[in-house]
Amino acid sequence: MQKFSFVFLTKKAISILLSFTMWCFTMWSFAIWCSAAPQKSEKEATPYPVIEWPDLMPAEDLEALLNPPDYINDIEEGSMEDQIRRSVKTAITNASDDRYQQALVSERVRPEFDNRKVTIPGFVVPLEFDDQMVISEFFLVPFFGACIHVPPPPPNQMIHVKYDKGLKIDSLYDPFFLEGTLKIKSFSTDDMGSSAYSMNVSKIYPYTE
Repeated sequence: MQKFSFVFLTKKAISILLSFTMWCFTMWSFAIWCSAAPQKSEKEATPYPVIEWPDLMPAEDLEALLNPPDYINDIEEGSMEDQIRRSVKTAITNASDDRYQQALVSERVRPEFDNRKVTIPGFVVPLEFDDQMVISEFFLVPFFGACIHVPPPPPNQMIHVKYDKGLKIDSLYDPFFLEGTLKIKSFSTDDMGSSAYSMNVSKIYPYTE
């Protein structure tokens, strides 16, 4: 069984990617996913109601991410301050009292979703797969590239899945619907991030609008 690992990049690349990550959260995860729940055809009708990623996040965290502090936009590109800000761990450590920074790494969950049967759309981040690239363990995340091309979302925006049936996908660009029972259960990796939720999956199929 193989494990998927994040390839560490140069400081300059990390700087660019971190900036892009912040943009992803505000423009993708909380604009596109919040805009409307995806509709499912009659053929795909299910007793598992569709939820959106922000539903898994406490209101205080969502509010913080939707209203980033002024310094996020005021720092000059390429400046020394910019380089310091773009070191993720340092920023989190030095700004532990900053609600925005706290929300970026939040493990806070919505207790009412424990053992809830749900359907949720997302992208697959492989953790374990065989020689035929059949995935048996993965993170489900709200936007493409999370944990691989850009730093991971907050733990409360990641779902850990073990799927013994195995999932074969053509491209990591392809989103999927997952149906199953959501659990409040944390899971952590050394280099791919941590999740605050897990899911016992009963069905996986391609995302459709």
